[in-house]
Amino acid sequence: MRSFITFLALGFLLIPIAVGLAIVYPFSKKTAKKLSDYCVKKMPVKVFGVLEKIDGFKFFGYEESKAGLPAQFMIISNHQSLFDIPAYMRFMPEVDLRFIAKDKLGKGVPMVSPMLKSQEHCLIPRNVRPLESVKLISAFGERAKQQNIVPVLFPEGTRSRDGELGKFYSAGFRTLSEACGLPVVVCALDGGWKFSGLKGLIRNMHKGSYRLEVLKVYASPRNKEEAQTILDESKVMIDNKLKEWRQKPLMER
Repeated sequence: MRSFITFLALGFLLIPIAVGLAIVYPFSKKTAKKLSDYCVKKMPVKVFGVLEKIDGFKFFGYEESKAGLPAQFMIISNHQSLFDIPAYMRFMPEVDLRFIAKDKLGKGVPMVSPMLKSQEHCLIPRNVRPLESVKLISAFGERAKQQNIVPVLFPEGTRSRDGELGKFYSAGFRTLSEACGLPVVVCALDGGWKFSGLKGLIRNMHKGSYRLEVLKVYASPRNKEEAQTILDESKVMIDNKLKEWRQKPLMER
């Protein structure tokens, strides 16, 4: 019964936005972008608020970890769920985030697809050739720098279904950092892997939690060796943070 109430409340929040974007996007991408901009600033707070009120779900965004962030930066992070995107929007509403994602999310997903396309997130086709992928990410990095947006890259390249940290791939990171030339902010998140499907949502939403924290800020890498060092150190830091969090009770900050 509680799950039904949760989905009903979320439906009341999100369905009007989804319908509005579906109607508006084919006719005016500019209007769709304005609606998307409003949505990403307001809806994540409301969504997590609904989850907390009905299910006792806790969002732990470690605000103190954001102290001293540069004016503009790029983010690298582990990746567990599609919920990671609204979680980042909830954690960093003060900046304009743009994600590198698979292009299937830009096709036929209510609310999500027109939002990703109208805000010009970087959508990479599944079977794209490496050279074409480099061009797409490079153009995205240059646009991010020019438009004062914060690009987000998940170096694992895919979601972790069991919450365990996967291999960090360097090609996309090097390409993005070279194109935008921004400081690199390393973040860790945990919780999303438990909600990767409908069964997970129903089983784990009640008294569940989501955690997100800034771990370190690096200067923009100047060469391939520095980029690899950042990736290697970031993976260790994130892994250690996940182990630390998982020793705590779910509801403990």
